[in-house]
Amino acid sequence: MVFSSPVFLFFYLPASLAVYYAAPRRWRNLALLLLSLLFYGWGERLYVLIMVLSTAIDYVHGALVEKYRADDRKARRFVAQSVVFNLLLLGFFKYYDFLAANLSLIPGVSLPVLNVHLPIGISFFTFQTMSYTIDVYRGDAPVQRSVISFGTFVTMFPQLIAGPIVKYKQVAAELEDRSVTAQDFAAGVLRFTVGLAKKVLLANSIGGLWETELAAQSAGTLTAFGGWLGLAAFSFQIYFDFSGYSDMAVGLGRMFGFTFPENFDHPYTARSVTEFWRRWHMSLTGWFREYLYIPLGGNRGGTVKTLRNILIVWLCTGIWHGASWNFILWGLYYAGWLILEKYVLRGLLERTPSPVKHAYTLAVTAVGWGLFAIEDLGHCGAYLRTCFGGGALWSAADGYQLRSFALTLVILTLASTAAVPRRWAAADARFRRAAAPVLMLAALALCTAYLVDNSYNPFLYFRF
Repeated sequence: MVFSSPVFLFFYLPASLAVYYAAPRRWRNLALLLLSLLFYGWGERLYVLIMVLSTAIDYVHGALVEKYRADDRKARRFVAQSVVFNLLLLGFFKYYDFLAANLSLIPGVSLPVLNVHLPIGISFFTFQTMSYTIDVYRGDAPVQRSVISFGTFVTMFPQLIAGPIVKYKQVAAELEDRSVTAQDFAAGVLRFTVGLAKKVLLANSIGGLWETELAAQSAGTLTAFGGWLGLAAFSFQIYFDFSGYSDMAVGLGRMFGFTFPENFDHPYTARSVTEFWRRWHMSLTGWFREYLYIPLGGNRGGTVKTLRNILIVWLCTGIWHGASWNFILWGLYYAGWLILEKYVLRGLLERTPSPVKHAYTLAVTAVGWGLFAIEDLGHCGAYLRTCFGGGALWSAADGYQLRSFALTLVILTLASTAAVPRRWAAADARFRRAAAPVLMLAALALCTAYLVDNSYNPFLYFRF
């Protein structure tokens, strides 16, 4: 079940809100836990038991860390057990078949490919539960005595499937006591509707252009202009798809009394690759920085160790996204650019005019999205070679596609900046109060019409 589906919008969500607010305050965590298990089990059925097992293991390990806090050696052992369990769980379901297939290429090695089903959202909820035990050990978060409250944290359906990755310490207080004012609820509804419109009206609309250019690549008719047009289309699609989902998650969280971290900050306005990654999927980059990069030593210890740490973090970032060589190359690609900006390009970028820096960043990220989107390395290499002059530069079909999607591309470009939020925030408060309900109803009506009329409604980050 996805947020941008009629069954969620008109059945599950209203029913969930009704059940949640009808429950006495002391039972609301239990109500949200059961609603979240139903949400996850809707698509995963028995695989919901994996999430329950992960929840139980980390709940117990958090309690053991707290119990043996005075004995640091024992406490660290329980933290290690928690981390190992989570990584083994994630590793088996997400990476076993990839490893088996590649190791079997070695003479004398033969491992069966099991066609393991990938549980939706496993990358997100394993990271959340793993960080809980670490934070309890560090003293950054209180141990949770209630298994119901801890289960609510892990399974909370607004951010369960695709984030943002919520650390326990960020919602620990709200798990114990939260309230929702009418203003909070209205703000949550507005944020959810904005996210829905971004996903359905913007991301889905431009996805067709990316599919067209991929088809041209397969037919051997892709041109350099068409290749870059396709990369621009996918860049917009994945941004409005994922940031739209994050907006919906943040809005839903607010409806239920939780404050989730922001996940995007207009990344396509960045003027360096480093800045781009401060603005894109911020909950993931923050997780890796806090739980991997800094423990490895960060940028302390000299250049060699810093280079090692960057490579490790970005290799893990690539692997986290999927069990495929293109994701590994994608992670190393960004490691290379971040190292270049840190040690080679810093002075040059400081002297470069902002428009040039912006264009450079967009070009680098667009190529990165090509690596990310096309899993077959042969097809990916051929596509990118065409973009850089390995074929015809232009065709009449490119002109047709450009004319067809020109208005959509202009809207997407404007919507990817902070211009619209700034203008809205600057508007008169009375105007905003009057206009918000009208705009929300119009957006909901348009989204519903699109969903009823069009079966194209993928969510790109479900596979991660």
